[in-house]
Amino acid sequence: MRINEPNRVGMINAYNKTGNNQVGKSGKIPMGKDEVNISTEALEMQKQVEDVNSPQRREKVEQLKKQVEEGKYHVSSERIADKLLSFWKKL
Repeated sequence: MRINEPNRVGMINAYNKTGNNQVGKSGKIPMGKDEVNISTEALEMQKQVEDVNSPQRREKVEQLKKQVEEGKYHVSSERIADKLLSFWKKL
């Protein structure tokens, strides 16, 4: 078995040539522009996160916590059923 065959050098040069095609005159590899696309769902999620941190939202949460602690917070079973049905209909 020959390890140093003369024909193998040509094959190595073929691989070296492929890397040289990408380099321009300035010696730098040309770069494409990056682009980001944000879906409408992601924008809605971002808006909801911003709404959670709003002062009005915090005040409402504090009022609800106080009502729960005092035992004055009650939700009708009809409202719960309506919300569950609307959720399952979306799926």
